[in-house]
Amino acid sequence: MSTSPSFTATVSAITDAFGDPTRRSIYLLAKDHSGSDGVGVTASMVAAEVGVHANVARHHLDKLAAGGYLEVVSGRVAGAGAGRPSKRYVLVADALAMSDVQLPVHSDDLLLSLLGRALDRLPHDEAEAIAEEVGQEYGRAMAEGLTGDALVTGRRSLRSAMQAVADALTAHGFAAHAEGRNDRLRIINTHCPFGDVATDHPVICAVDRGMVKGMLAALVDADDALGAVVTEQSFARGDTFCSTAV
Repeated sequence: MSTSPSFTATVSAITDAFGDPTRRSIYLLAKDHSGSDGVGVTASMVAAEVGVHANVARHHLDKLAAGGYLEVVSGRVAGAGAGRPSKRYVLVADALAMSDVQLPVHSDDLLLSLLGRALDRLPHDEAEAIAEEVGQEYGRAMAEGLTGDALVTGRRSLRSAMQAVADALTAHGFAAHAEGRNDRLRIINTHCPFGDVATDHPVICAVDRGMVKGMLAALVDADDALGAVVTEQSFARGDTFCSTAV
């Protein structure tokens, strides 16, 4: 039996919109606040409820809005104090009608867990090298998206590149920011999209470090030497955030 192009496109669109588990949680939260008398959700509300950075919440909300599942409305919520009206996200009418449809299960968690188990069977140094290499390749691809095909036009100082890396990581599910302290520059992540998989298989953290290395290698000006990139803190070690230092 052949599959119609429209059906394939629909499945692809749904997978893109709901494939991320955090985005699914945000959609369901918006659904709960978008009934007949609901006022929708704001990025700050989602950040507090789901436990992500406000920038991450806004990224997922905008993705859902771009896919036609949420619509953006502006106005002051009843009972709220004076001030700038909140940007709120509510389910569109069609989405409310299909809100009981079961959302697809994403396979990334399964694949990450499988990768972690496979890496655990290798000697630690070899496993970390492989994970970091994969991260670097992905980081270089991300940098191309930031600078275009001609990377030389996007070369910048290390400090400027660190901020660009932090912004790119945030768009990919991390809640990242750059900071400088004690003569070192750092990328601080307060949310890890790898979740429990990284805790169960800490070698996955090397992927994160590799992504930073790959992006910086492509972005940093040749005259601004890139030093060693190291993981200083991580959720997998029991820390309260992840820190990658240069």
